[in-house]
Amino acid sequence: MDELEQQTIGKLLIIRLNVQEALARELAPIYQFQFAPTFIFFDAQGNELWRSVGELDVEQVLESLSTQ
Repeated sequence: MDELEQQTIGKLLIIRLNVQEALARELAPIYQFQFAPTFIFFDAQGNELWRSVGELDVEQVLESLSTQ
């Protein structure tokens, strides 16, 4: 994740939540995530484009950025 964050500076905002913290527990029912890790990719307007549970496909992230 750190490497992806470095590769996408200025193009992608990565927000990490600790599922043990209150904020994550508040957001879980809103964004309907139950398992960690869950990766949710949003467009600039806040619309969910896709999600992945478990391993993140870095190529999918980079491909999604190129189409935005």
